[in-house]
Amino acid sequence: MTGVGVPGARPWDKPFASRAAVLRVVASAVAAPSVHNTQPWRFRRLDDTTMELYADLDRLLAVTDPLGRGLGISCGAALFNLRLAVRMTGHDPRVLTLPDPDRRPELLATVRARPGGPPTPDERLLHDMIPHRRTNRFPFEGRPLPGDVLVDLVNAAHDEGATLLLVKGGTARRVLDMVAVADDTLTADAAYRAELARWTRPDGGADGVPAAARGLRPRHGELPMRDFGGDARRAPENGEIADFEADPQLAALFTRGDGPRDWLRAGQALQRVLLTATAHGVAASMFSQPLDLRPPQHRGDRPGPFGHVQMLIRLGYGPPVPRVPRRPVYEVLDRLGARRA
Repeated sequence: MTGVGVPGARPWDKPFASRAAVLRVVASAVAAPSVHNTQPWRFRRLDDTTMELYADLDRLLAVTDPLGRGLGISCGAALFNLRLAVRMTGHDPRVLTLPDPDRRPELLATVRARPGGPPTPDERLLHDMIPHRRTNRFPFEGRPLPGDVLVDLVNAAHDEGATLLLVKGGTARRVLDMVAVADDTLTADAAYRAELARWTRPDGGADGVPAAARGLRPRHGELPMRDFGGDARRAPENGEIADFEADPQLAALFTRGDGPRDWLRAGQALQRVLLTATAHGVAASMFSQPLDLRPPQHRGDRPGPFGHVQMLIRLGYGPPVPRVPRRPVYEVLDRLGARRA
């Protein structure tokens, strides 16, 4: 299956040369997943071929993500989408991450577009998947993923300089037990519950997790799903619980290092994996609770043979779910850059 590129874009157009072109590219970028759908990013157009990606520090989760690891992964996912959108114009995105870390640590990446060849069929396919990718917190079917699909997901992470490791059998159960303990610890913290509540939207909105995307709660605690329904300590009502898959299919995403550049790398790898999964009809949701408990000195952790875990991913075949809301592009686009365009 191949796509048709960005609607309205011509291969010879510079990707940021007009207001319409800027809006097309940034609209692709902001469709990326983000922790609690905080959408912690901003964009600034410098000229016809240059765009900057900034962290929106007002959207940092101070309790859950004080170091900004989740924010960096979220912005990395947006950066990957931006790169794909630039490729749809027949340009190659040259990315410089953290170009000025001492003076402007919130400037995460500068993307400069250079003339290149037409997008490949695989690039078109991944770009076409951007509006269809979802985080699915509902029960999955029990059937396993085919071997060729798993190989494609592993290769997707590798293409972005990360490692995706499949977690099986007893190891998967131990990992889930670890997630459950971390989730219980977080839930016992009143500040964490208050922060989660601030990003739980009862009746829609442009950000946060709406009711339709919160999923269900496992009947027998098979999976430690993060509870966006309010107080996870209360007993669930009948309409909120369901039977989940008995043997969840898990994967762990690793990077060699564990600093801001590695978090951006992890986000780009995560998004390539998720879009590849979407192209195969595979649903996904994420677990990050154990990573949220890391102390400030976690950079001193001794990495394993694959490096540092940045995300745990649940994979399978699930029901269709609605997209979560996004802020309008003009809200995340620097006004000076928008006027220049």
